[in-house]
Amino acid sequence: MIKRAVALFAAVSFALAPLPAAAHRGHGAMSVVDIDVRSGEVRVSHRVATHDAEPALALIAPDAQTSLDDPEAVEALKLYMDRRFVVAVADQPVALTLKAMTLGADEVRFEYAGKVSTALTRANVAVIAAMFADVYGDQVNQVNIRRAGVTRTLVFAGAEAATPQALDAIEPAP
Repeated sequence: MIKRAVALFAAVSFALAPLPAAAHRGHGAMSVVDIDVRSGEVRVSHRVATHDAEPALALIAPDAQTSLDDPEAVEALKLYMDRRFVVAVADQPVALTLKAMTLGADEVRFEYAGKVSTALTRANVAVIAAMFADVYGDQVNQVNIRRAGVTRTLVFAGAEAATPQALDAIEPAP
């Protein structure tokens, strides 16, 4: 009986041994676009895993070190994010300004601000979220768009991440 239990334990241990290597299931980023319908303020935040961002620096900043400790690599990453994420309201791109960047051990966080006319805050919203899709074939970027108390989610995956996705205009509150 004990031999059988030991053999079963050994078999299960052997079968589960590769699991730590499979712990990283894919590459992804989480973004939030918050449009204040009263003021027209647009706030965008991105969260990217550091273990995704640093290796990507080899392509984003080939002359820099693949480390977020290298100021040249960080500057290249900022420019890259500006080009790979676009939000438009009423078919007009929103000019976003980087307000803060946090380089953490686990994640890199970007905080942007912009503004649209209050007359347009309920108009259609289009987004391109192609961050790291050119680096990782399995990249999935989720974008939550919040306005007028409603949150909608867009998902951008792989080669299709550079294709704009849109949300229809919303009706004013009664």
